[in-house]
Amino acid sequence: MSNKTIEYNIKNIETLDTPALVVFPSIVKQNIQKLLASIDDVNRLRPHIKTHKTKEVTKLLQEVGIQKFKCATIAETELLAICEAEDVLLAYQPVGAKLLRLIEIIKHFPKTHFACLVDSVAVGEVMSKIALENQLTLSLYIDLNVGMNRTGIVPEKAFELAIALQKLPALKLEGLHIYDGHIRDFNLEIRTQNCNTAFQSVENLVEKLKEEGIQNLNIVAGGTPTFPIHAQRKSIECSPGTFVYWDKGYQDAYPEQDFETAALVISRVISLPDKDKICLDLGHKSVAAENPLDKRVFFLNAPDVTFIGQSEEHLVLGVPENHTYQIGDIFYGLPIHICPTCSLYERANIVENEVLTGEQWKTIARDKTIFI
Repeated sequence: MSNKTIEYNIKNIETLDTPALVVFPSIVKQNIQKLLASIDDVNRLRPHIKTHKTKEVTKLLQEVGIQKFKCATIAETELLAICEAEDVLLAYQPVGAKLLRLIEIIKHFPKTHFACLVDSVAVGEVMSKIALENQLTLSLYIDLNVGMNRTGIVPEKAFELAIALQKLPALKLEGLHIYDGHIRDFNLEIRTQNCNTAFQSVENLVEKLKEEGIQNLNIVAGGTPTFPIHAQRKSIECSPGTFVYWDKGYQDAYPEQDFETAALVISRVISLPDKDKICLDLGHKSVAAENPLDKRVFFLNAPDVTFIGQSEEHLVLGVPENHTYQIGDIFYGLPIHICPTCSLYERANIVENEVLTGEQWKTIARDKTIFI
C-alpha cells in the first residue's frame, strides 16, 4: 500500500462494508459556496440534481437561497417537490405515461411551479389535450439543439414551433432550454469560442421571436463545462450539477473550475489471485462503467496500479511482483464519472471530521418511482 497521505482519511474505515459510497458534507458546502462566488446573482442558478439525487444536498442548496432546480426524471421532479422547491424544470420531453405522471405531480404539489421541455408540435398537441382534461396550464421550454444532436429542435426551425405552441390552449411557452454538452474543450478559450458560436443561433431566435411579440422568455443554458461562459451572460440561468460532488473526470478536464471532489468509492482487496495481481470488490455494479476500463476510477492511495479486468462484483488490478498488498487493504477511489456512480448506491455514508458518523444520505431519486 502506498504511504502517500490520503487527503480523505477516514479513521474508522474498518467499520464500513465495501464497496461503499462516502460523502464529505464539509466539501459539498465548500463547493456550493464556490458556485455562489462564480455568478453575480443566486437567482440565475438552476442546478441539476442528477448527480446527488438526495434531499440532503437539495436542502443545502436551498439554505443558501437557491430555489430553482433542473432535473431529468420524474422521480427527481417529485423529490424536488417533496423538498418544497419553488421552481422545477424537468429537462426532458415527457411522453406517454411520463407525461401523465408529471400531471399528477403538478396536481399533488400546487406550491411548486413546474415546467418541462418540448421539441415537437405533435407532442405539444398531446400536452395541450391532457392539460385541458386536467384543467391546468402546462408550462413549457422549447428544447433547442445547438449541436448536442441528442434531443431538441435546431434554433432555425424553433420559430415555427414557438408560434404553433402559442396557439394551443392550456400551454404556456415560458422559455428556451439549451444543453451544449458536446462542447468539452480542455482549453477554456477554445471552449468559450465554441460556446459563443453555438449560442449565436439562440440569440438570433430570441430576436426573431421578439419581433413576433413573444418576449421575456426565460433561457436556461449549459451544464458544467460551459458554466463559466454562460455565467457571464447576465440574463441566462445556469444549470451545472456535478459541482456538488465533483469527480476525477471533471477535475482533470476543467481545472479552471475550483471545485473539490466530495464523494469517493471505498473498496477492499478481497483476493490475491497471482503474484502480480490483486482483486478488489469494485465491480460494474459499484462504479460507472461506461468509460474504458482504466478511466472508471482513480485510486488516491494506489495511483500506479494497472487495470486488467472488471466484472459485476470484481476489479482485477496489476501490481509489481514485490508488492505488499494484503487481503483486507482499503482503497480510496475517485470516480471518473460521479453522476452514474451515485445511481449505483442506495445511500451515501457520511464522513465528518475524518469519522464515519453513521448518518446516511439516501439516493432517493435513483428509483423510478417515489410515490407518484
